[in-house]
Amino acid sequence: MNELNSNSLSGKWLSIFFGAGLVISFFLPWVSWQGYAVSGYDMPRGYFFTLAETKFGLGNPFPQFNFSFWIFWLIPAGALASMALLVLNKKWSLASFITSALSLSLLAVFFMFTQNLIMLGVGSNVFAMLQPAALWHAVSALGLVAVAPTSHALLKKAVWVAAGPVFVFIGFLLMENYIMGETFSDTGGVKADYTVSAGDLIQEFMINDSTANKKYREKIISVNGAASDVEAKGDSTINIKLADSTGFYIVFSLGKEDYDKARYIKTGDTISLKGSCSGSVYSEILSTTSISFKRSTLNKK
Repeated sequence: MNELNSNSLSGKWLSIFFGAGLVISFFLPWVSWQGYAVSGYDMPRGYFFTLAETKFGLGNPFPQFNFSFWIFWLIPAGALASMALLVLNKKWSLASFITSALSLSLLAVFFMFTQNLIMLGVGSNVFAMLQPAALWHAVSALGLVAVAPTSHALLKKAVWVAAGPVFVFIGFLLMENYIMGETFSDTGGVKADYTVSAGDLIQEFMINDSTANKKYREKIISVNGAASDVEAKGDSTINIKLADSTGFYIVFSLGKEDYDKARYIKTGDTISLKGSCSGSVYSEILSTTSISFKRSTLNKK
């Protein structure tokens, strides 16, 4: 990026242009999840995870930290502040750097979370689900950094541009590892509270979802049935589904310790799995109900 003189007329107009772009695009749709438009400001106002959980069954695994997303209100506030400081001929670089870093962080959250939704069958391509305003916001964030005057310009600007997305990426990896590794004891060595067939378990949830959730949630369940889908993920974990024709399905998330055995399972194979039941979630868009299990493992034969 070439350094622009902040005192030049063109530099000031570019700064105002990019700042205004951040403010406007923040309130426009960034992504479409099966027809549900989600804007940048939907994260700090709480709608982002509420929609994802109620419609697709994927919510915030750490809801106690929801308040931390209020920080993204600093995006429009920071963009307006940087423009105001520029007009007043005050130092504005730090405000623009912080604003751009938060903007790129939020874009990274949208991108990675949408990828996780795709794993649940919500769409097939994250780039096809992104909306033009997301690209506009990214260009505006990069542009605001590019025109900001600072010493050691190239290195400092590169650090600010990369810091947000890298932080989000590491956070997502830590969160996934925590969820996959969450354990109170080795599931394989724990006696199951219930042993059921996949069909019988699905029937119980179909007949009375509330009663079944009350009975099975957070209990160790051993489930026998035929695999309907086996999805090996890039992080050496595997999701195995057991489904029927009703739109209900059971999904077990297996960790790396079961990868070598689970990767040979094929659709139609009769298997036995054990895990802690997280309960059921209905997706209005997909018209399906999923019964998920964590801390899962293959039963020894």
